[in-house]
Amino acid sequence: MLSRTAENLYWLARYIERAEYLARTIDATLRVTALPAAYIGKTNEWDSALLTAGVGQSFYDHYQEANEQNVVEYLSFATENPSSIRNCIEAARLNARSVRTALTGEMWDTINAAWIELQAVWSKGTGSREDLAKFLRFVQETSLRFDGSAYRTMLRNDAYWFSRLGLHLERADNTARILDVKYHVLLPEEEHVGGPLDYYQWTSILRSVSALTAYHWVYRETLKPWLIADLLILNDTLPRSLASCYGNLVRNLDQIGVAYGRQGAAQRHARGIRNRLEHSHMDDIFQHGVHEFIQEFIADNSRLGEIITKQYLL
Repeated sequence: MLSRTAENLYWLARYIERAEYLARTIDATLRVTALPAAYIGKTNEWDSALLTAGVGQSFYDHYQEANEQNVVEYLSFATENPSSIRNCIEAARLNARSVRTALTGEMWDTINAAWIELQAVWSKGTGSREDLAKFLRFVQETSLRFDGSAYRTMLRNDAYWFSRLGLHLERADNTARILDVKYHVLLPEEEHVGGPLDYYQWTSILRSVSALTAYHWVYRETLKPWLIADLLILNDTLPRSLASCYGNLVRNLDQIGVAYGRQGAAQRHARGIRNRLEHSHMDDIFQHGVHEFIQEFIADNSRLGEIITKQYLL
C-alpha cells in the first residue's frame, strides 16, 4: 500500500473519532451545567470542555469569555478551529475522497451523506438547544455508522489495520484527556481523593465516554472516583479504556508487521505502553498521582503517533 493511502485512511478514522468525542464532550457539559449550582460548585464547566478538547489557548485568541454560546460555536462550527466538528467532518470527507477505491460503498456513503447534511442543514449552526441536541446526535450517529460499516464490510488487510490505528490512537488520547480534566475539575485540591462528590458530576464523565451502564455492570456499586478511573484506564472489557485501545493498537500493528515482514519502533513502543498498563494497579496510580500518570500516558500516546507517521506514513 502507498504511504499516502495509509495516511488518508489513518486520518480519516481519527477525524471521525474526534468529531464524535467533541459531540460527547459538549453533550456531557450541557448536562452538568443544567444542574443546580450546588451540584457543580464554582467551576466553569465550559472552561473544562475547552481543556478537554485541547483548545483552551486558541479559544481565547478569538473569544473573551468561555460560556455556552461561545464554546459550542468554537467546538462545533468555527472554521478558525482546526479541530471543530465541522472541520473534522470536512477533513474526513476529503481524506475519504482521496482513497475512495480503498473504502467500501457503505463507508463512503456514510461520510459523503454526513458532509452533504452538514452543508445543507447545519451550515448556519444551531439556533436552539433542541437544534443543538439534534446536531450532536447526528455527529454521534455518523461516527457509529462509519465505525460499524468499517467493521462489517472491510477486508482484514492493511487498509483496515491502518484505519483502526487511527481510531484507537485518537480514542486513547480522548479518553485520557477527558478523565484527566474532568477528574481534577470535579475533585478540587482541598477535596480528599475518594471523598463525597456529587453523583451527577461523576455521571457526566461516564456519559461522555458512553460507559455509565458498563460501570454498573462491572462494579455493581454507586459511583466512586477510583472505580471510574479503574474502568477508564485498566479495564480491558471497556472499548474506550486505555488498556483496550492499546490492546487493539498492538494487535493491528502486529498484523501490519506480519504483512510487511518487518517489526519496528512503532510495534515496540506500543507494546511497552500496553505492558505498563497491564502491570499497573489503581493503588499505585493513585500513589504516583492520577494526573501525572495520565500526562505521561498522553505524551507516550502522542509519541506513538509520531513513530507511526515516520515508520509508515511518510
